[in-house]
Amino acid sequence: MEGHDLSNVSVVDNVLSLQNKIAAIRRAGPSKLQVIADFDGTLTKYMVNGRRGQSSHSLLRQGNPEFDAKRKALYEYYHPLEFSPTIPIQEKTKLMEEWWGKTHNLLIEGGLTYDAIGESVADSAITFREGVVELFEFLEERDIPVLIFSAGLADIIEEVLRQKVHRCFRNVKIVSNRMIFDDDGRLISFKGKLIHSLNKNEHALDMAAPVHEHLGDVDGVIDDNASVKKRTNVLLLGDHLGDLGMSDGLEYETRISVGFLNDNIENNLASYRKAFDVVYLNDAPVWV
Repeated sequence: MEGHDLSNVSVVDNVLSLQNKIAAIRRAGPSKLQVIADFDGTLTKYMVNGRRGQSSHSLLRQGNPEFDAKRKALYEYYHPLEFSPTIPIQEKTKLMEEWWGKTHNLLIEGGLTYDAIGESVADSAITFREGVVELFEFLEERDIPVLIFSAGLADIIEEVLRQKVHRCFRNVKIVSNRMIFDDDGRLISFKGKLIHSLNKNEHALDMAAPVHEHLGDVDGVIDDNASVKKRTNVLLLGDHLGDLGMSDGLEYETRISVGFLNDNIENNLASYRKAFDVVYLNDAPVWV
């Protein structure tokens, strides 16, 4: 992973602070470290072949053009609001709750099936950032757990791993919106609390499902929830200011936050560089 020059796409507001945090985490060793990562736009690329890449929500095709169009209309209305630098956080949180709630209702009303998920992923333009698979392998070899915290859809994230990586990782858990299907494979509801882009936090850890349970891995997971909470050094990866809340509820000693700024860079860079320890621009790889 060494030898990759990312200086032209990286921004660090306080170099000394970052260096001190890196040194502290190294001294403590891998047994104290965990990685908490967002999925869409963080582990996945924002742009794919010159066009906006798809998220775990947007790639989904219900097989019902009317409901697909309704979900697209919601995206076109709410997405600019999600990244607006002028809307207060309390107001923006309510808007995100509206958006996610309406979208989930449309998925149910439109008769989404489990089979449609596999077909949607196979036809999708969703791609992992350069270096993500190697990073997961690096962490798995060292028994360092990865918690994927996503406001997307857990069932789709698992299918993306299955189809795009063709393997699972015994150290990976997913906290995301999980679907409940009836015996005919039709979506009937969602499990637990709604997770949107601004309310992700470590209190939702109890919802985390080891990926291997769904992908058929026979190996056990590295950490149960209690022992993960004892890992008090955190590498946090996200593309939204709200992702910084993913470590809320975790009494960490040292946290390095990495922000991937994908959209509206000119207007958002000032707030991102103050909030994150390091910011990466323009779909930078994760070799760092």
